[in-house]
Amino acid sequence: MYWVYVLENEKGRWYIGQTNNLELRIAKHNNQKVKSTKNRGIWKIIYKEEFKTRSEALRKEEYLKSGAGRKYLKKLLNK
Repeated sequence: MYWVYVLENEKGRWYIGQTNNLELRIAKHNNQKVKSTKNRGIWKIIYKEEFKTRSEALRKEEYLKSGAGRKYLKKLLNK
């Protein structure tokens, strides 16, 4: 199974990604092991969605990173 996830740090910044091991990936983000989130504080998960294939997860990740996808997330998460 694959996951698409959205993380938020203390400053309200978001990170959108996908993985096949959600717990390990979040731990890596919070242990400064991911270049794009390193030195940006502690991250908490605010959205996650499970998919059967990586290609499905990648399509959803790409959508969520688009303008329409961010708008969808803001509405969904009341942000």
